[in-house]
Amino acid sequence: MSNPLLEVIAANRAGTCIAMPSICSAQPDVILASALLAAEKGQTLLLEATSNQVNQDGGYTGMKPADFVGYVKGICAKAGLSETALILGGDHLGPQVWRSMPADQAMAKAKELMKAYVQAGFTKIHLDCSEGCAGEDAQVGDDLSAGRAAELAAVCEEYAPDASKLNYIVGTEVPPPGGAREEDEGHGIEPTPPARASATLQMHFEKFDELGLQAAKARICGLVVQPGVEFSPFHIDHLPAGDGKALRAALDPFKNVVFEAHSTDYQFDSTFPRLATMGFAIQKVGPALTFAYRQAIYALDQVLDWLEGESRTSPKISQVLEAEMLAEPKYWRSHYQGSGQELRLLRHFSYADRVRYYWPQEKVQSALTAVFASLANHTIPETLLLQLFASQVVDRARALQRHGFGIEKALVLAQIQLALEPYYFERVEAPQLEEAL
Repeated sequence: MSNPLLEVIAANRAGTCIAMPSICSAQPDVILASALLAAEKGQTLLLEATSNQVNQDGGYTGMKPADFVGYVKGICAKAGLSETALILGGDHLGPQVWRSMPADQAMAKAKELMKAYVQAGFTKIHLDCSEGCAGEDAQVGDDLSAGRAAELAAVCEEYAPDASKLNYIVGTEVPPPGGAREEDEGHGIEPTPPARASATLQMHFEKFDELGLQAAKARICGLVVQPGVEFSPFHIDHLPAGDGKALRAALDPFKNVVFEAHSTDYQFDSTFPRLATMGFAIQKVGPALTFAYRQAIYALDQVLDWLEGESRTSPKISQVLEAEMLAEPKYWRSHYQGSGQELRLLRHFSYADRVRYYWPQEKVQSALTAVFASLANHTIPETLLLQLFASQVVDRARALQRHGFGIEKALVLAQIQLALEPYYFERVEAPQLEEAL
């Protein structure tokens, strides 16, 4: 059976301008919108869960790996996306969740994590041991990180139902799970030096060899490096100018390996094909899609305000979320700084989109249900929709209604799809690309 991910990787290495978007989100409407778009385009959907979201203890979603697989497949079935068009990936898999523990204990937990992921059917595995455990530096060097990654790969090889289907992503130069950097804004992000990329990849190959993992080593297909794209709460670092040829050349000695770009959220549309020509055949996105979800929900909340005015009885979504975020600040407090008003804006409108952690809360879900129920009782004037949604979103929503969605749900899905659409840029074959350049 063919592997769509490896097909994209092979084409990219051959010089074709092509990449596969990787959706990293557990939000159900993000998954549904992504599955619908992939089905519409006849594309494979690569969907990933992080070790913070989903792990053997439940993660912050409350789901174990097997739970997540069933959850995703159920949504994809509703979207009409075949299981054969779905690839499930595990992102930042390693001791990161348990890094407050001594290394031996954290690695024991990480090994349980790997076993649970591969047994559940995840096949794209990002081995991330870059963060130190108790008593270690915050970021450990390639030697230690790659050695631990090899140990975890050995677990995957042992417990996967079919190890030949596994694909490994490695790399120590990664942003934190959840995206967004915390340092001062506006200083730019340094792209990974080519020599460092080569050294990191070579170190992983050596550590796999030391453990006798020759078959697993052949399944290393991606290296996470920094092309110079990132975002912070109120700032976006856009891809720097340049063709990236020197960085791409670092891959030349390594057959069938490409780069994976993290935190590509909020980039210009032209960035995604540029990244592909630089060797970034896997392009991850997450917060930008939940940001779009929140945009749509807040806009619908305003629609209801206009329709019902002072007679409105359902609670305002933003007010319910604000109360929940203040009552349980653990998901945003360490990520945001500023005055009271600045923090209030950050809680709701940051590029980091930490509000995404609060949508599953019972009170928030109850408020959402009430708002959608109220909207379903109204005929919404087109002119009101166009006041609060871009015309492209409204047009896409009308098209989505053919799937049986009400206009309210369709608008949410359309807003998300508009953010994801640029990742599906037109493929340019190698000869045509040479002529263009």
